[in-house]
Amino acid sequence: MPVPRFLDIEYCQTDDALFPTAIAWSLEDGQMKTVVIAPADEWLPEDGDLGDIDLHYLEEQGVPLLELVHELHQDLPDLTVYVDGLDPDEILVDLIFSAMEQDAPFEVAPITELITGLDSDALEERRRQLLFEESLEPQLPENGVYALLLMARENGLLEED
Repeated sequence: MPVPRFLDIEYCQTDDALFPTAIAWSLEDGQMKTVVIAPADEWLPEDGDLGDIDLHYLEEQGVPLLELVHELHQDLPDLTVYVDGLDPDEILVDLIFSAMEQDAPFEVAPITELITGLDSDALEERRRQLLFEESLEPQLPENGVYALLLMARENGLLEED
């Protein structure tokens, strides 16, 4: 059985904007990649109101979308990538790729399609519990991916180290 891959996206959401700000995904060997995303101009609201998001930081530290899309094409081709199912991950993935006029090279599916022995509420409770036990900040995408990896291992979907 192929190793499941996981993805989590941090994002900005205001009345006038919804766009990804950081993304993390797992690789076949269980390692992770995490990047801050430089936003596309069309994602930014005209009034400039991004709530508590630091646009200067995103522009200075963020990876250009062209590089991000290239990495995702290399790392996740023709795969199903699992997400926690809480955020608008599919919309955010579409935003990233449509800004580059491409289709995503992978399908997005909720973790409930991978771990079928528990309902979505039980899975979310376990995810939160793992974040707490590991002292992880839930808003960081790499922590979200790590929690999903731990859940997959607990459910026998990953090889033990």
